[in-house]
Amino acid sequence: MTQNFEDSLEFHDMSSIQDLFGPQGRHLRMIHAGTGVFIETRGSSIFLRSSDQIRLNLAKSCLVQLYGLIRSGYRLYPQDVEAALRIIEDDPEADIKKVFKKEVFIVSNKKTVVPKSATQRQYLQAIKARDLVFGVGPAGTGKTYLAVAVAVSYLTQKMVKRIILVRPAVEAGEKLGFLPGDLMEKVNPYLRPLYDALHDMLDFRKVQEMLETGVIEVAPLAFMRGRTLNESFIILDEAQNTTPEQMKMFLTRMGLGSKAVVTGDVTQVDLPGTSISGLVQTQNVLSGVEGIEFVYFNEKDVIRHSLVGRIVHAYDKFDREKLRAKSDNAD
Repeated sequence: MTQNFEDSLEFHDMSSIQDLFGPQGRHLRMIHAGTGVFIETRGSSIFLRSSDQIRLNLAKSCLVQLYGLIRSGYRLYPQDVEAALRIIEDDPEADIKKVFKKEVFIVSNKKTVVPKSATQRQYLQAIKARDLVFGVGPAGTGKTYLAVAVAVSYLTQKMVKRIILVRPAVEAGEKLGFLPGDLMEKVNPYLRPLYDALHDMLDFRKVQEMLETGVIEVAPLAFMRGRTLNESFIILDEAQNTTPEQMKMFLTRMGLGSKAVVTGDVTQVDLPGTSISGLVQTQNVLSGVEGIEFVYFNEKDVIRHSLVGRIVHAYDKFDREKLRAKSDNAD
């Protein structure tokens, strides 16, 4: 017979309890989905039940710490609940309030950013400490978003004079020649994720003004050739779709007082044929070079919809099994 473990919690601030539960109990459903623990509420009381004591402790710690976070004045969002579960699961002694409040990164008057995983904290620290940082990992881990956040912060604090956002104009199954318009109109769809990040952190009019004056530049990688970028914060996004020659060209654009961040996912290379990815190669070329840091994300760092993390994990598992089958057939 399976043993069931039970526990209960009693909270008294009804306003904080409502925020803890979330709209229509959404936050509680998320904790149940993430731990498997059954959660029942009666007024200000919460009753927990699980066949796994460790998972029950995880759910209880998450609820207690999130309640304390709300009581301290923090506004709780669904992604915070997911992040708290991940953090406590990785480190049962973790202090969520410390992570969420003391490590708040002020981007602008419109936006603050909180690192939602240990890797994100490492990434932000690396960007501040190094002039060149590579963020490598799957979609949804915040690589580009956090890099843009730091860039905007540096610009508003006048630590740099410009932000340069760069992307290779390469996508799966599409060719620039098939799109209407002049060259800039052709490449704009490929740069849209960078515009989205900017508009999330700065007022729309402010972004437009900075784009028009050149304080912020969003451009395809090909436009970087022959330039030297001084006192700039430069971000190369989707770097897995650069060739080795393009990567070398980009990295040698850095001028005095500049900082660069390169982001990409080496499992999603869309280069034609058997072309080698510049991001893949550079990990071997630049490994150990002083002043450069590589930060690696995995599916546990995914901060989009919780389903994204499971999708990334499923694809990784599929790829591993495919490689194993190929190896067995070769034998």
